[in-house]
Amino acid sequence: FLYRGEWKKANEVLHSTNNFPEFTGRGCPAPCEDACVLTIDSSPVTIRENEAAITEMAFREGYIQPRVIPLRTGKRVAVIGSGPAGLACADLLNREGHQVSVFEKEDAAGGLLRYGIPDFKLNKKVVDRRLDLLMAEGLEILTGMEVGKNLDINDIVEEYDAVCIAI
Repeated sequence: FLYRGEWKKANEVLHSTNNFPEFTGRGCPAPCEDACVLTIDSSPVTIRENEAAITEMAFREGYIQPRVIPLRTGKRVAVIGSGPAGLACADLLNREGHQVSVFEKEDAAGGLLRYGIPDFKLNKKVVDRRLDLLMAEGLEILTGMEVGKNLDINDIVEEYDAVCIAI
C-alpha cells in the first residue's frame, strides 16, 4: 500500500500487527534488511524507514486517533512495568475492554523506550505522543510506583483481577 501512496491503508495494515510501529521503526537495527532476499537482484525492503514514515504520516494526517472502547468488561488488570512489553500488554487488554492500570517505578513511563534508547534514535516526544494516546483511550499510568517500596504486591493481587509483570 505504501508504494501506491495509500498511507491510510498502510497504517491500518501496519497497526494490525504492531502496537507501536513508531518505536520499532526507530529502535530496531534492522538486521533483516541485510539478510533480505531482494538484495539478490535489487535493494532490500527498508522496513525501519517504512514503519516510521507511515506512522508519522498517519499522526500528521489524523489517521491515528484515540479509539473509543465501546464496552468495558468490569475486569481490572494491573501491569507492572511501562516498557514496550508492558505497554503493548496494557494496550491489548484495554482494547478488550478491561480497565488497565500500568505501574512504573520511574518518574516517567516508557521503560527502555525512555531510558534505554538514546534521544537521537527515539525522540521522547514520540514516546509521550503515544502515551498520551493510550491514556486518552482509558489506560491509567501511575509513575513513581515500585513494587516492594511504595507498592505492595499483595495489595495489587487483592485489588486487581489479573496482574502482568513486565519488568
